[in-house]
Amino acid sequence: MIHSMVKNIRKISAVSFAVMGFLSFGNAAEKDVLNFGIISTESSQNLRSNWQPMLDDMSEELGIEVKPFFASDYAGVIQGMRFGKVDIAWYGNKSAMEAVDRASGEVFAQVVYDDGSTGYKSYIITHKDNDTINSIEDMFAKASNLTFGNGDPNSTSGYLVPAYYVFGVNNLDANKIFKRTLNANHESNFMAVANKHIDVATFNSNNWDSLVAKQSPLIEKVKVIWESPEISSDPLVWRTDLSQELKGNIKNFFMTYGDSPKEQEILKNLTWSKFKESSNDQLIPTRELEKFKASNSQ
Repeated sequence: MIHSMVKNIRKISAVSFAVMGFLSFGNAAEKDVLNFGIISTESSQNLRSNWQPMLDDMSEELGIEVKPFFASDYAGVIQGMRFGKVDIAWYGNKSAMEAVDRASGEVFAQVVYDDGSTGYKSYIITHKDNDTINSIEDMFAKASNLTFGNGDPNSTSGYLVPAYYVFGVNNLDANKIFKRTLNANHESNFMAVANKHIDVATFNSNNWDSLVAKQSPLIEKVKVIWESPEISSDPLVWRTDLSQELKGNIKNFFMTYGDSPKEQEILKNLTWSKFKESSNDQLIPTRELEKFKASNSQ
């Protein structure tokens, strides 16, 4: 009698766990909305106009509404992924590393630029009228009288790369050598230099090429005084707990997007041409830079 009761309980438990597992998988596979995080390299208005056409195509392809997620800084998108408010995101390598380490993220693709390359460069810029600053050495010599526009602390080209190649290798601290140091996104730093509100700032080749493509008159007011070695192009990251079916559909969308003239035009506004498969291994050089920066700050 007791043996029969135990056997029945085990059967009921097995069925219950099976049902729970099915429901769990069903919920993961049948998301109604996919939230796409977009880091704040410029104003959310500009980002939305450039990204929305591709997100609309993604919604149609996946049969799921894809909504953009904006935050005031890079950390906001990372935190959004950490707490399940962001399912997939476009990051730089530094912010992608944070998402992988702290927000259950995984790199699955990277962008290909419109010239076919998968790399870009960090810049230091100043106003073209600034005849006395034409190199990093000039900047260092006058640093105590200059205002420096540094990037978002989670930016690769705006913060981490110059922290290593400009300041770290010269045993200098950007927060100590300048009269004043500010942190802002790429667009804000460029505008501040172009309008002579700050003296020097970080920037990058990708955003520079975008301004050239848009024939911005401000590009004529700014000059580059330093450029970095090549940085791997921006990764796309998804949450590891998305269903395998959904991940497969997302990857298929990005691996084939850019085949049609319409899609090529949409990507051109983002200064991209296609996407290619990638993995967390893309972040290894960034981890090495971060390790160096951490060891030298102790």
